[in-house]
Amino acid sequence: MIKYLFFIFQLITFHSIAQYYSPVDNGSSIKFEIGNLGFDVDGTFKALKGKMMFNEKDLASSSFHVTVNASTINTENNTRDKHLKGESYFYVSRYPLITIVSTKLAKSTTPGYYVFFGKVTIKDKTQDISFPFTVTPIGDAYRFKGEFKIKRRDFTLGGKNAISNELKVKLDVLTKKN
Repeated sequence: MIKYLFFIFQLITFHSIAQYYSPVDNGSSIKFEIGNLGFDVDGTFKALKGKMMFNEKDLASSSFHVTVNASTINTENNTRDKHLKGESYFYVSRYPLITIVSTKLAKSTTPGYYVFFGKVTIKDKTQDISFPFTVTPIGDAYRFKGEFKIKRRDFTLGGKNAISNELKVKLDVLTKKN
């Protein structure tokens, strides 16, 4: 009986520690940077949604599943943005969401950092990614910051043109507690 009560206490304690969060679009930023004809072109995405569970004491129970609306791409150039939304790049009419899903979160060997292991899906292509990130508590929520690189051709984004194949993505995600 005592073992049973102890198990119930542990279960209640675990569920009181495990917290779910949603990304807050206002206050977050998803930025990218890519080389184009010797110049860096940058832009942003909006419409961040998803569910995140983060417990720094039990990273095995933590998980992220976040999407961003591809049609919100903004490079401060309407002609370029229209082109990027088309078939040869993001094809937003067929593939409206970019998705990032964790498969594992771990502590980094660098103090103050964690490591995200997961998958990013753009169009109908999914690739493994990993990157270091920081976590800052803000009241009863968190701010997650990290950056990673992908190869645009792995996702059939554009052809073999003067645009660099490597794209850098910077994440600054503010959450709210659910």
